[in-house]
Amino acid sequence: MTTLILTHGAGGNRNMPLLIALQDALTPHKIDVIRYDLPFRQERPHGPPRPGDAARDQAGLREAVLKARAAGADSVWLGGQSYGGRQSSMLVAEEPDLVYGLLLLSYPLHPPGKRDQLRTAHLPKLTIPVLFVHGSKDPFGSLEEIRSAMTLIPGRTELLPIENAGHDLGKNKHAAAIAQEFIEFVK
Repeated sequence: MTTLILTHGAGGNRNMPLLIALQDALTPHKIDVIRYDLPFRQERPHGPPRPGDAARDQAGLREAVLKARAAGADSVWLGGQSYGGRQSSMLVAEEPDLVYGLLLLSYPLHPPGKRDQLRTAHLPKLTIPVLFVHGSKDPFGSLEEIRSAMTLIPGRTELLPIENAGHDLGKNKHAAAIAQEFIEFVK
């Protein structure tokens, strides 16, 4: 059985509408979804992560993966929206054998309006499959910028563009399409 550990962005938590909708859409297809609150969110119910939270958030993701494996998961994938996806990808860049692949929802390629501050240094270390889901109106990176960043990744990549969606990917209204793309990608 495939297990997807899915986490949230900087302003959210494990109960974001998109994460709940993805779990609901994937579960009938025998994909076990674990919605995970990052350590910064476990500590503080509101507010963004602090600069020093990244290492602890990555350690929490590692623990979640190991816990899923200990519970019998045989194919573990890691993913998240925005900050959660970025922390997942940074962890896997350093530990490529930790999971089978990544699902990156609205990867925050750069801060809004700061295209020169790319968050791509770790991408060339990603050797596992990576599925990007990105809105055409996302201020954290255009579809063209995401496609360009994907060329840095030596592993298999795919992009599901969501037309007219911003950084929240339309909350839960595209969950069925995202789930279907993920199901095809993990085959």
